[in-house]
Amino acid sequence: MKKYLISFIVLSLLLIIQTGQIWAQQSKTEKVEEDKLVVLWTSGDPYVAERVALMYTHAAIRNKWFKDVTLIIWGPSAKLTSENLKIQKKLKAMETDGVTIRACIACASAYNVVDDLKKLGFEVAGMGMPLTKYLKNNSFKVITF
Repeated sequence: MKKYLISFIVLSLLLIIQTGQIWAQQSKTEKVEEDKLVVLWTSGDPYVAERVALMYTHAAIRNKWFKDVTLIIWGPSAKLTSENLKIQKKLKAMETDGVTIRACIACASAYNVVDDLKKLGFEVAGMGMPLTKYLKNNSFKVITF
């Protein structure tokens, strides 16, 4: 009877350890999946840009809150970017620190700033499909400012 009890306890402990290892592996996988941020920056307000959207986005990469950070310039933010030297300088610093900066070509075209954004070195392309993929993929956290 003692042998069976000891065998039961050992097997139970092994099962608990194995379950814990599986849970730990899943937690690591989930953390990796949640380690990508996409910021959809739509506001043309320079205060929202400086004190919210760009501030958080830059901090997210510098402080390693996320491993991968992408900023999408969308709508009125395209016009603001083309006109505001302070914001241009901030975006270049963010890019240097590792933020990927992309701009919507339809939005940039609507404001006639495609060439301005390209001269700044930003990718200007269709963003509807990439944004849709980001939203449907659980690996990305998408926020909008």
